Amino acid sequence: MGLRLKRAVRPLTAGWERVPVHPRGTTPLGISFRPLQAAALGLDPDAALRELLEYPFQVIRLAAYWNRLEPVRGAFDPGETDRLLDAAERAGKHVIMCVGPVKAFGYPEFFVPGHHLPQPLREGRLVTPGEHQELLRAGTAFAARVVERYRDREAVIAWQVEHEAADPLGMEHSWRLAEAFIRAEVDAVRAADPTRPVMMNGFLPTSTPVAFQQWWRTRDQGDSLAVARRLADVLGVDFYPRHALAKAGPLTLYLDGGRSRWQRLRLERLLGRAARDGRRVLIAEGQAEPWEAVTTPPSPPGRAMYSCRPEDLIRNYSRCLRCAHASNVTLEGYLFWGAEYWLLRDRQGDPSYLRAFQRILRGPGFA
Repeated sequence: MGLRLKRAVRPLTAGWERVPVHPRGTTPLGISFRPLQAAALGLDPDAALRELLEYPFQVIRLAAYWNRLEPVRGAFDPGETDRLLDAAERAGKHVIMCVGPVKAFGYPEFFVPGHHLPQPLREGRLVTPGEHQELLRAGTAFAARVVERYRDREAVIAWQVEHEAADPLGMEHSWRLAEAFIRAEVDAVRAADPTRPVMMNGFLPTSTPVAFQQWWRTRDQGDSLAVARRLADVLGVDFYPRHALAKAGPLTLYLDGGRSRWQRLRLERLLGRAARDGRRVLIAEGQAEPWEAVTTPPSPPGRAMYSCRPEDLIRNYSRCLRCAHASNVTLEGYLFWGAEYWLLRDRQGDPSYLRAFQRILRGPGFA
C-alpha cells in the first residue's frame, strides 16, 4: 500500500555525500522557479533567481501568472515575467514557459483574475467550453498574447499549457478542465507559435491509494498524463515518491512509493508508451523539497523532514534516470522541484540540499 507512520523531523546526516549519482547521459538538468514561493519563504524573488542561475544547469521553467499580468480588466503588466525571462536569458539558460492560463505551477496553482470569473467554478464538474465560453475566450486570448510577446526569444524552447491540466486542483477543489477546453488552449498556443513544442505535465501516482483515487476522480476522460499523451508534443511527468497525509504530534502518516517495484514498473511503462506514441518525455517536477501536511514545507533548524531529505533529492533523480534507461528512453530533461527551499535552508546554515544538487551537476556526467 505504501503507507508509513514515521517521525517527521529527522537528524541531518551526510548521507547525500554517499548516495550514488546515476549518469545523466545527454539529459539536460534544470529547475522550476516560483517567485511566489520564494517570497513566502522570506526570500527576495529576483535575488533568489539570480543566485540560482549561477549554477550550471541548462533549463529553467517559468510561468506567466494570469492574475499578476492582468490585475484589472484590460491591463497587461508583464514586468515581472520580463525580468525573470531576461535574467534566465542573460545566464544562457533554456526556458520552458508555462502560459496557464487557468492553472500554473506553484501554490495555489489557480491564477484566473477575479474579473474573468465572477462565480466560482462548480465543484465536481468538468469545466467545458459550452458552459464557460467567456473564460475560454479570455484564457486563450491571454495565452496567445504571452506567446506572441515571447516567441522571438531564442531562450524559450517550449510552451507549457496548463498545469496538471485535467486533474482536480489538489484537495482544495474538485472541478476539472474538460479535454475539449484544454484542446482549445493548445490550439491557440500552436496558432500563436507553430515552431515550438507544447509541453503538458501530469502527476504520476507512486502508491496504490493515490493511483486508485486519481483513476476514480478522472475516470470519465483520463488524468492529466493521459490527456497530455493525446494533445502534447512533450509529456512532462511530476514525480513525488513520498508525501504526507496527516500529522499527529511528532508522527506523520506518509504515502511512500519510493522503494516500490510497482512504482518503478509504472514509470517505466509510462515512459515506454509515450516514446512509442512519438511523444518526447521529461521529468517536469522531480521532488527535491519536503511535502509535508502543510502548505509551506517546514524547515526546522539543523534537522530534515522525512518526506525529502537532501539524500532523497539524489535518490529521486537517480530512480527516474534508471527507469528511463530501462525503458530505452532519453529524457528531454529533468527539472528539480524545490530550488527556493534549498536557498532558505542555506540561509539557515544548511547547504546540504544545494550541495546535493551540485553533486548531480558535477557528475558522474556523461555516460
